[in-house]
Amino acid sequence: MPDVLVIGSGGAGLAAALAANDAGASVVLATKLGVASCNTAKAQGGIQAAIGDDDSIETHFADVMRSSHDTADPVLAQRLVEEGPTTVRWLEELGVAFTRDGDGSLRIARCGGATRKRLLQVGDRTGLAIATALRDAVTAREGITVLDHAPLIALATDGTALLERDGEQVEIRAGALILAAGGRCKREAEETGELSTNGDGATGEVAALAVAVGCAERDHDSLQRHPTGAAWPESLAGYAVPETTRAYGALLRNAAGEQFVDELAPRDVVAEAIIRECADGRGITTPTGRPAVHLDCRPVDPADAEISFPYMLRRYRKAGLDPLTELIPVYPVLHYQNGGLVIDEDGATTVPGIWAAGEITGGIHGRNRMMGNSLLDICVFGRRAGAAAAASVR
Repeated sequence: MPDVLVIGSGGAGLAAALAANDAGASVVLATKLGVASCNTAKAQGGIQAAIGDDDSIETHFADVMRSSHDTADPVLAQRLVEEGPTTVRWLEELGVAFTRDGDGSLRIARCGGATRKRLLQVGDRTGLAIATALRDAVTAREGITVLDHAPLIALATDGTALLERDGEQVEIRAGALILAAGGRCKREAEETGELSTNGDGATGEVAALAVAVGCAERDHDSLQRHPTGAAWPESLAGYAVPETTRAYGALLRNAAGEQFVDELAPRDVVAEAIIRECADGRGITTPTGRPAVHLDCRPVDPADAEISFPYMLRRYRKAGLDPLTELIPVYPVLHYQNGGLVIDEDGATTVPGIWAAGEITGGIHGRNRMMGNSLLDICVFGRRAGAAAAASVR
């Protein structure tokens, strides 16, 4: 049996597996679908870290607390932000090539809820770049065994995990268990008839199993909507139009062409403003009957657009709409689970022997997460959970 069992192959699970193995632990990483299937790879906008000359750990922390409306756990938020710069360096060592300006410096942008420029990007495929680098590092390790298509189906109070693989049940009693299976927004969207940015694996059953064996949770009801989900063309419905469009000057307009919200306000403020604008009859209706407002990317410098969101441009142009010359219909879509399992600063849950990291946890972002902090979260707390779990059995 392995020293550490990790459930989930998104960024948090991969980072946890690497950290546990770095600490000398043998690791099995099990995932419900294919090892490359995760929401991390779908994250576009970027990762936050206080590296700017006018920025600081203290300012990043204050932005997190303000954007969460003081609902974030300050201890967890402090750990998140103080490890931002070292996390960026670690990712670069793993091969993540963050976008740089012509002078060679890291290109950073200001995102919603932030008071400084601190968002680093790999174009608009930052999550994919991070997930790929982490996965490549995991598959290169002899001390990490990956079991794909092996969903967790039962969990005992002593941490014994029951997986199902190739039609057979596999019981694993590891020295420590790390839960990093993500959130439940895909399932919630299917149940409510909403659109979601999430992949098919975001169904939340692992968190439910953890709660059933005694893991405490917080803010279970708090789900985040990405403010600018694509509402038209229909082939893109549910796609998250990157917030970096607004970081570089895109505006939100109602049917009358009026701005109605600070485009760089916290996510919940922007999403609620769009929903209210439509509910009060000032929005537009797409050809398929969806409510929406317009995202106006025409003010964005085309050079910035080609550098910072080329993937978005390609998708829309393929669908027959040019974002730099035409208005984009958008409306909030289910995107992220704010609440989740209660953890300490090392990822330990309230059940001895069980750790957790990533979107399955709660408290780091409170009831409203800032853009760019999820990719930081999965690395910081994935690594902390992996190291702590390994230390407990070594």
